[in-house]
Amino acid sequence: MSRHSLAGQRRLVVYATVAVLAVASYWTFFSDGPPILWGPTAKAAEVERGRELFEHQWAANDPLAHGDGLGPVFNARSCVACHFQGGVGGGGANEHNAVSFEVQPRPGDHEFHSGTLHNFSTNPADKETPRKLSALFPVVKGRTTRSSDPHCPTTTTIPDFDPVTVQPVQTTALFGAGWVDLISDRAILKNARNRGLRTLRRELTGEFDNVPVGRVRHVAGGVGKFGWKGQFATLREFVAAACSNELGLGVPGVPQAKPLGTTGGDDPQPDLSREQFGALVAFVKTLPKPVETGTEARGKDLFREVGCAICHVPDIGGVRGVYSDFLLYTLEDPHPPGGGGGSSYSEPPPQLQLPPRPDHEPKPSEWKTPPLWGVADSAPYLHDGSAPTLLAAIQKHRGDAKRVTERFEALPPADKAAVVAFLGTLKAPPTAVPLRDPSVTKLGRK
Repeated sequence: MSRHSLAGQRRLVVYATVAVLAVASYWTFFSDGPPILWGPTAKAAEVERGRELFEHQWAANDPLAHGDGLGPVFNARSCVACHFQGGVGGGGANEHNAVSFEVQPRPGDHEFHSGTLHNFSTNPADKETPRKLSALFPVVKGRTTRSSDPHCPTTTTIPDFDPVTVQPVQTTALFGAGWVDLISDRAILKNARNRGLRTLRRELTGEFDNVPVGRVRHVAGGVGKFGWKGQFATLREFVAAACSNELGLGVPGVPQAKPLGTTGGDDPQPDLSREQFGALVAFVKTLPKPVETGTEARGKDLFREVGCAICHVPDIGGVRGVYSDFLLYTLEDPHPPGGGGGSSYSEPPPQLQLPPRPDHEPKPSEWKTPPLWGVADSAPYLHDGSAPTLLAAIQKHRGDAKRVTERFEALPPADKAAVVAFLGTLKAPPTAVPLRDPSVTKLGRK
């Protein structure tokens, strides 16, 4: 058995150290993280139990629930009531929109609040409305003050300040959600970093495309990939929050939503057991991926050329055809001609000396780039469902992507039609299971 000399052993240590540093450097700067060798899987029996829960019409004191069942506040009686376009697990129409709200710090309450206004309640006294929200967080009345200095009189006017912002939020399709869950944080961070480097190089050579790099949303558990604001890092967290906020079902670790203005009190027993919740997550996780028919090559090339693919990245983290970078961008013009800006948000007057918005909280104008796979079967479009067609959705990109929209608008009519036709090839999965009972999509019924 041969033995290395002391000098040889030292060389081996040096070589090993260099190799480890090389691998670490590659992992840090070039790798997308662990490769995705296979897609999400679960046992067939567990998936079937999850589907039954996904389609179940919940009721107060439901026999399937271990707690008090549906409510006390909720937006629908089942998951499938809002997730049905293109099959079980798709998106929903505008009638299924939820209303999100946030309350900025104000005198006497320096906390930042956010939540959902629910459309229904099991107790009429708990019914939630914008008026009730405004009563809890009223407008801070402005005032005018005058200095007492006779030599230099000044007048200071503090305008009214409404701390409440409300926005409609549309139901998203869940197809391929399990694949999105597999995308590593590293892949999203790497794409954002590389975008920043490419942008810097172009600017140094005098090329300005005016498409800023979006913001990464960091949340507990990692990079936010789920929700219109990137509120959740994992699919499991997203499903738990949906159970709580949309159905009023408590799950292990996440209690049911409380009626507006309710504080304190003990949470009831979770409505779903650990096994039931695991089955529900397994069903959502294994929903099939959307498909790209590949019948519009010219439109796909133009989609890249005008700059749509800068944010709607076709492939990321080993997942092909997702068309998202999962970053936050300002979608619409925050200062459009004639005023307005798409939401009721207003900055607090500086004279009130209130704490600023927390850095980790997106502004009302910021939205996560939605994956475009399956977009052809998810009308209407955008976070609020305000775009009835794919063309209208493109034309409403007047914020960070304004230059891209202008390049699109400058295309000949046939080329614009080709881009829209390409988006029309991004279809819901043909293997999506059909609705057993189409009437469940009518809110207020069954």
